[in-house]
Amino acid sequence: MNEIKEYIEKGRAICDRISQQENQILQAAEMFAKSILAGRMVHIFGSGHSRIMVEEMWPRYGSFPGFNPIVELSLTFHNLVVGSNGQRQAMYLENVSGFAEKILRNFVLSENDTALIISSGGTNIVPIEMAEVFKKNNIKVVSIISTQHSNASKSKRSDGIKLGDVSDLVLDTGSPIGDSMIKIEGLATPVAPGSSLGGILLINCIKAKLASILTKAGQPPTVLTASNVVGEQEAIRLFEKAYDEHAVRMSKLYQFSQI
Repeated sequence: MNEIKEYIEKGRAICDRISQQENQILQAAEMFAKSILAGRMVHIFGSGHSRIMVEEMWPRYGSFPGFNPIVELSLTFHNLVVGSNGQRQAMYLENVSGFAEKILRNFVLSENDTALIISSGGTNIVPIEMAEVFKKNNIKVVSIISTQHSNASKSKRSDGIKLGDVSDLVLDTGSPIGDSMIKIEGLATPVAPGSSLGGILLINCIKAKLASILTKAGQPPTVLTASNVVGEQEAIRLFEKAYDEHAVRMSKLYQFSQI
């Protein structure tokens, strides 16, 4: 079997799975649009390699303000692998109860906010508790998980609750149990995961639909755009305007009442 062709074929199957969720993607975009049009934020969180999807949403070319990317370095800093700030510590912290509440204590939340939480298995404690804290604040939660993988996995919580159980809307990356998609003859374990592929497809489908909704509502987003598309000066203007808007939106998350 040609491993390259096999992965590409399985990637096409993931694309098909994403296309089957058009209605759910539209629902997510509509939920997020309400927050952005109200001048508020869509909070995005992912621990571990789910951080990839957080950064895919904002900030990067083809993206726009309206998102609060919550990237906790202690849960996502992987490149050292071992030693100080190593992967063992990050994997441990992903399952420390109460950590999510400490993270979100830094922000003034509003019922007009929404949240997007990414976790392939949806079984680690911190992403689950992030969703629960948002729900306690009457904030709608959309989750991106790998449904097959999550269904076949055991929650790290004693009550068995998974991220999908505490989400208002669930989107499926389409990746298989265990995530890795390619079996190699003579190798006992599969390689080449698919959840990032599905997750990035979902993120950008949401982003595209959301931009359309905002534009039709009379509030077209300020999109980070390359200079070879719009020219150097316009690219600079768009960047500065987008970052200024992000700062204004973020400032509302830090407006704590004086005691």
